[in-house]
Amino acid sequence: MDRVADGPEVEVESVVSLEDIRGAREAVKLVYMDDKIKDYIVTLVHATRFPTEVDLEDMVDLIEHGSSPRATIFLARAARAHAFVRRRGYVTPEDVKAVGADVLRHRLVVSYEAEAEEVDAEHIIQRLFDHVEVP
Repeated sequence: MDRVADGPEVEVESVVSLEDIRGAREAVKLVYMDDKIKDYIVTLVHATRFPTEVDLEDMVDLIEHGSSPRATIFLARAARAHAFVRRRGYVTPEDVKAVGADVLRHRLVVSYEAEAEEVDAEHIIQRLFDHVEVP
């Protein structure tokens, strides 16, 4: 039993074991990701630093700092986990898009110009997903 701050005692039961969590983490690592999906992820992250390379010249002044190359690692991991939760053994571009904003949002620093134009990281990420060709 745990006590909620200034409230009644609440009985807490675990719903998953540590072994289950470890097993799921290992299973996520086995989710297949095609090289085309890996390239897609790299292109998306790279475009946050070099938007002109994907023909988004109008975004150059909106991004102060793009996502680091490590963002590719975490975007791939999150996409695999998303596919796993959806009970698939392979990653689709939709998995990447489903988790992309959550992974990239805090890794992207918008410029003062973007803030002045009321453009946030969410808007920039959506533009990237709309513009970068899906494999």
